[in-house]
Amino acid sequence: MKTGILSQILKSALTTVLVGLIGVVQVVDAQQRWDEIEYPPLNSFEMPDLEEFELDNGIRFYLVEDDELPLIELRVRVRTGGVLVPNEKTGLHSVTGTVMRTGGTTSISGDDLNELLENRAARMETGIGFTSGSATMNVLREDFDDLLPVFVDLLTNPAFPEDRIDLAKTQQKSAISRRNDEQSQVANREFRRLIYGPESVYGRNTEYETIDNISREDLVEFHRKSFVGENLMIGVIGDFETDVMKEKLTEAFTSVPVGEELALDFPEIGYEFENTINFIDRRDVNQSYVLLGHIGGMRDNPDYAAIQVMNRVLSGGFSGRLFRNVRSDQGLAYSVFGSYGSNNFYPGTFTAGVMTRSETTAEAIESVRHEIERLQNEPVTEEELEQTIDRFLNSLVFRYNSRASVLNERISYEYAGLDPDTFERLVEEIQAVTTEDIQRVAREYLQPDALQILVVGNSAEIGDQLEQFGQINEIDITIPEPEDDEEAVAGDAEMGREWLGRMADAILPGGEFDIVVVESNQTLQTPQGPMTLGNVATLNFREMSFNNAVQAPMGLVEIELDLEGGVMRVAGQEQPMPPQQFESAIREYQRHFLNIALNWNDFEAEYLGDTELDGRDAVQVRIGSESPATYYLDPATSLPIMVEMREMDPQQGRRVTVETWYEDWEVVDGVAYAYSAVSKVEGEEQSSDIVETHKVDPEEPEE
Repeated sequence: MKTGILSQILKSALTTVLVGLIGVVQVVDAQQRWDEIEYPPLNSFEMPDLEEFELDNGIRFYLVEDDELPLIELRVRVRTGGVLVPNEKTGLHSVTGTVMRTGGTTSISGDDLNELLENRAARMETGIGFTSGSATMNVLREDFDDLLPVFVDLLTNPAFPEDRIDLAKTQQKSAISRRNDEQSQVANREFRRLIYGPESVYGRNTEYETIDNISREDLVEFHRKSFVGENLMIGVIGDFETDVMKEKLTEAFTSVPVGEELALDFPEIGYEFENTINFIDRRDVNQSYVLLGHIGGMRDNPDYAAIQVMNRVLSGGFSGRLFRNVRSDQGLAYSVFGSYGSNNFYPGTFTAGVMTRSETTAEAIESVRHEIERLQNEPVTEEELEQTIDRFLNSLVFRYNSRASVLNERISYEYAGLDPDTFERLVEEIQAVTTEDIQRVAREYLQPDALQILVVGNSAEIGDQLEQFGQINEIDITIPEPEDDEEAVAGDAEMGREWLGRMADAILPGGEFDIVVVESNQTLQTPQGPMTLGNVATLNFREMSFNNAVQAPMGLVEIELDLEGGVMRVAGQEQPMPPQQFESAIREYQRHFLNIALNWNDFEAEYLGDTELDGRDAVQVRIGSESPATYYLDPATSLPIMVEMREMDPQQGRRVTVETWYEDWEVVDGVAYAYSAVSKVEGEEQSSDIVETHKVDPEEPEE
């Protein structure tokens, strides 16, 4: 490995830092210019010796001695990945990598392994990504001999206990439930699906259903094929003697079965360049997150260096054209960024992005596209190119800032099938890039007239701005819910309608109402114990608008929502209600007994028979076709005793039984209300609501 170029980069980086210290130097010695100061020569970076050897079972080892600290670290790269997983079991690789570590081995449980490592101040981790798997062990030198067999056991004999598999699957489902929370996360995920296709291995999502499809046998088989000698590359760095370490590794890993080298099949991408405008509506945001781009390239492209320099000209941080022109000069962006991705195994994506005010969404899109076109139409100046190359080379110095980074880079190159001197050649190629090269690759690899544009923003604030870009494709990001494992029983529709009418008459003996105001004290069961909140709810089921004023420990919390959206106000601060929370609240109000009684002619109903409920006779009536609720009515009064629903629990990724038990009905001005309501989930009490008063169509106070 050459050291001359690396020394030049280090020197250039240091010079850049020293320029920033001119003012300090002048204060210390006003008579001496910064460029007259004599500096000691820079220490050249000596590439460490790297020893390679291979066992008969195919495992390849890379050893680098480093006696700076009394530590030894093993880093395993595994030829495997999510690309091998079929669509119907998406997420299998991640669950496998997690449970290998958390579940322990056939000889030591996960909990015992945690305790062992904690007592030795050691660490062992495993994981499997889309294109590779990994495992690491970091131990004190004195503990290496004792813990190396444990690490080999972890790699080759994971126990995969069912309880840890269930926990890992629940964690995956919890992540699925939160995947629409962040605007940027939504944008980046859906842009990837636009480029690669939603059904391709590169664009697919992990879903509740795909996680449910994963069995313990799947994990065992995935591991069996992956963690064999032919698929393992192991780097070792730390305080050891190479000859002694080779003997220890040979003894420890010889027993690993040879297996077969996995062929990582990366499907071809049938990408067609086209101009599209795509939109995701988020009523809870006041800015637009915009991504523009198309398919990118491969790392082995001979133009890779020129493309990356071009990319730096366009979007190289504070000095890139996007930042200087779109953000600083025009003031159109909170943040602006971009990259031309060139992957090792499948094409990356070219992406330019901007976060902008809702009202400037279209203007920001046009500005970003203009900067892309400028790269094709106007040659960069020699000064701009020189500065870009200098900054690029200065950033590369951190690729080799330690012996560990040298080892990591070498293993990564080998895994990707690249030559060991790839980095050195990259530096030379970057230095050789010309202004003509920048314009040439911009014209060849960028397609400003065939950009896929994705906007995640607030349609009410954006208005019709996006129509100028073509027909708008609205993307649905609703998370598919798993099928309910409880089969619905058919009922008697005619008797259902009869009982539904009786329930409506019992709840609204006065006929109709406009607004009901309910004052209550609600007690929530929390991990810290019961918490009681005062609540004044204003319910308008005709307009489907609701207001809750909740007296909480942190002060007054106001919640307002209608069919268009919801807001929450706390301590003078207002924030939109997250979509998932809003949808859940609206669904709850739609199934409220007052809404059903007021609009009972709009609901389907089925009589499911008579039953006994907690020692009381009850009539079962299922109401509604989508997200139905089963009401258990008192046959004497026709008032609800309890309502039962099957609700999706996002954290568990499955449907659970939710019950609300009603008592103490009181009638005020022709409207009956239950003054006691207790909610349970899977039989466990979650909250109780004790009503103090309810008022019907209260008069508005005089101004």
